[in-house]
Amino acid sequence: MDAPVLNPAHALRARQLQVVNLICLLLTFITQRNMANKKQVRLPTRKVILERQVVREELLHNLLEGGQCRDLIRMSENAFRRLCEILQTVGGLRRTQRMSVEEHVARFLHIVSNDLRTRFTSWMYRRSRSTTSRCFHRVLRSIIAIEGLYVQQPTGDVVPREIQESTRFYAFFKDCIGAIDGTHVRVHVPNRDAPRYRGRKGYPTINVLAACTFDLKFTYVLTGWEGTASDSRIIKNAFTRNDKLLIPSGKYCLVDGGLPHTNKLMAPYRGVRYHLKEYSMRGPQNSKELFNLRHASLRNTIERAFGVLKRRFPIIRSTTEPFYSSETQSAIFLACCILHNFLLDEDRDINLEDEVMQEILNGPQEQDRCNSTETYEGNRMAEQLRNSIANEMWANYLTHSNN
Repeated sequence: MDAPVLNPAHALRARQLQVVNLICLLLTFITQRNMANKKQVRLPTRKVILERQVVREELLHNLLEGGQCRDLIRMSENAFRRLCEILQTVGGLRRTQRMSVEEHVARFLHIVSNDLRTRFTSWMYRRSRSTTSRCFHRVLRSIIAIEGLYVQQPTGDVVPREIQESTRFYAFFKDCIGAIDGTHVRVHVPNRDAPRYRGRKGYPTINVLAACTFDLKFTYVLTGWEGTASDSRIIKNAFTRNDKLLIPSGKYCLVDGGLPHTNKLMAPYRGVRYHLKEYSMRGPQNSKELFNLRHASLRNTIERAFGVLKRRFPIIRSTTEPFYSSETQSAIFLACCILHNFLLDEDRDINLEDEVMQEILNGPQEQDRCNSTETYEGNRMAEQLRNSIANEMWANYLTHSNN
């Protein structure tokens, strides 16, 4: 009997079913091979796990008992233990099943204090990269959670001790509560965003605005602005945002020539000698020069604060492209400011501060940044206040010089 003849539609259907069957067989083969390969992966034995644990314990023991804690993570053993306690009780940091709070914090500090990459820290602690990354961000969130404890804006109720105890500054600057300036921090951004972040440094940065008191403590930190943003634009935003910069009525902060001169921001006289090195050979010759000299002597507090901060935490001063995103790098800068204030209370390093001061005095002079589009020359009250201080300061200077 002759075989039935299939019509073209049935023949096409049969060929499609054959192709589907072949694909299914191929997928089944690939799946089985992958499963077999996974079974061949060698998991660490109990002996290896114990050896890694011994390495971590020895590392922490040497860190806390070997006398090199300050060199390795920029703080003393007592300050480290105190930080772990605060992050645990206030910052919400918790130990995991296989990692203590101390290891969490030590690994974070190793990274920010030495600008280490995740792969190196992972090898050093015998942990995976994913574990190291999770640990880093866990501690980062915990440090930012304690910001309210260590970054507080001044109320202006008390004259700063650095002014009150100095005849050069008191009572001329008795209403001054701090200094404000900006700094640039290198960041990693996608190529499409690089032009917005590539400012005067030549590589992508974020422009950070910060205020500090005269004992080098940061009182306000605004991060995240792209490197091309002007200082005047950033200061305007700082005064209007929800977490805004607060300067009490009748008080002011010292700023450089890149920011406007207002009732709340006292800038130096432009076109007049300003930098401290400029007065090393010839003293002030008039009231404006004397004002600028003492203004610079006080305002360099913010430069010293930035200098100490970046010396302690090289992760924010590195000239190489960072590993983290711009958002994470902004959070890292804020966390470093919090740690900086914590260490000023718990473990102040006078030698480091002296080194930074010498660098500022002996380093190259920066030109005044006059990138403010609004100079506020019409603010008569601010101008009158500055002139009044300068004239009173000059009269006092002449009296003591004659005596």
